[in-house]
Amino acid sequence: MGDKITSKKIAAEAGVNTVPGHMGLIEDAEEAVKIASSIGYPVMIKASAGGGGKGMRIAWNDQEAREGFQSSKNEAKSSFGDDRIFIEKFVTQPRHIEIQVLGDKHGSTLYLGERECSIQRRNQKVVEEAPSPFLDEATRHAMGEQAVALARAVGYYSAGTVEFIVDGDRNFYFLEMNTRLQVEHPVTELITGIDLVEQMIRVAAGEKLAFGQRDVTLNGWAIESRLYAEDPYRNFLPSIGRLTRYRPPAEGEHADGTIVRNDTGVCEGGEISMYYDPMVAKLCTWGPDRTAAIDAMGRALDDFEVEGIGHNLPFLSSVMQNERFRAGNLTTAFIAEEFPDGFHGVEPAAAAARKIAAVAALINDRLQRRATKISGTIGNHRRRIGAEWVVAFGGDTVDVTLAQEGDASRITFEDGETVAIKSDWLPGQTHATFFIDEVPMGVKVNKTGPALRLRWQGLDVIARVREPRVAELAKLMPVKLPQDTSKMLLCPMPGLITALAVSEGDTVEAGQALATVEAMKMENILRAEKKAVVKRVPVSVGASLAVDEIIMEFE
Repeated sequence: MGDKITSKKIAAEAGVNTVPGHMGLIEDAEEAVKIASSIGYPVMIKASAGGGGKGMRIAWNDQEAREGFQSSKNEAKSSFGDDRIFIEKFVTQPRHIEIQVLGDKHGSTLYLGERECSIQRRNQKVVEEAPSPFLDEATRHAMGEQAVALARAVGYYSAGTVEFIVDGDRNFYFLEMNTRLQVEHPVTELITGIDLVEQMIRVAAGEKLAFGQRDVTLNGWAIESRLYAEDPYRNFLPSIGRLTRYRPPAEGEHADGTIVRNDTGVCEGGEISMYYDPMVAKLCTWGPDRTAAIDAMGRALDDFEVEGIGHNLPFLSSVMQNERFRAGNLTTAFIAEEFPDGFHGVEPAAAAARKIAAVAALINDRLQRRATKISGTIGNHRRRIGAEWVVAFGGDTVDVTLAQEGDASRITFEDGETVAIKSDWLPGQTHATFFIDEVPMGVKVNKTGPALRLRWQGLDVIARVREPRVAELAKLMPVKLPQDTSKMLLCPMPGLITALAVSEGDTVEAGQALATVEAMKMENILRAEKKAVVKRVPVSVGASLAVDEIIMEFE
């Protein structure tokens, strides 16, 4: 089952639905083009020994099939020591749904429901959930029965997963079988109450499973978010560095009945290097229904502090707030469709902007009061704290008036709307819970010069709280323009130059491959954005570059 070509042949013999494709070995790129054309585009090019999205490319035409074959072959060799490649039909509008199986050495094999893993980037899973919001009981049963049939056909015992691609009509096709414990196994544990690791150990010791298929029930809903060391603002490219702060949310059962679990292998002070997979942690939540599980995940992400590396926490938070995700309307193209121009952060809606403004005003008030205690009285004058402030972040400005009301503060906005806000935040704290009209929000707080960096539900804003006259004058300040890098190819991530496709003096066309950078076992082909002449190439193959280092310059 570890060989995708062999496994598909066995699956077909076992009566499992399979995707149309060419299961034989492919010698070179030209043969790949011929096979892809005969199958019909689009096609998926895959490494036979692959997994985790490595060695996979989608091709929509001959050129992409040619390039994809070589990239998949290179990644497969680098990641698995096996560069065999096969090609199959790419199912459009697909959902990625997998069945958890469990068997013992005495002939008992069960399925423990399904997981949906359709939120992916670069064919790697980002968000998983159990059960799937798409399957009905009949499809779940049919997929479970086929997964069990395949496991029995190969004499498999222990925990394993049979992965399927499912189209919009609930037709399902076998992808591969993972004969191991998968990253997303916690969501199955949370909805079944079955400890898969315990069962694996018991099976390995020769014990029989103590329960049957009828004993397996699905309770509630579970979500898993994968925390990756990658920069979502740079098309999810890998990031490296030292974890200067790593504070996961509190685990266990919470007062509202939801559960938080975090599986990780890192700690504060640890280094994330370019030589390994970018996954840092698996954050899981459970709730009695899907909405409760998603809301619990949103709160847990807000409470997760990670500093020192680029990471995808803001992106994960934005997914939890996404209306399409919350409705369960998913495909593996979700990220490409919802963020067609890449992830550029979350723009605050009017209600969210007011909440952020209220938090900034309260923090500013605490800082002002602290300053009065430090500076004290000068002569006969004691430093006074104004009540009126202007909060600016992004292109928004919010006028607020702040007044104390017992242990809370009353924020009044320009149109007369008021909210009560309170928090135990103290200067120096990097995270706190703020209650706005008794509704909690976990906010990450960092002082950056005279401004505040506030992060909540995917928002990442630099807020400046000024007195009205200062805010008026600030509008007159000139804006510093960024450096012009339009004539440079910069390294988008820390990585290794594995190929340079052009030389100094060459004329390149838009879309032409210029260089290949490898990082965290993934190959990234950098292409020309427009027609140009290469002026200088200051690097060579084998060079290890930092992010934004110059790879080449153009005339």
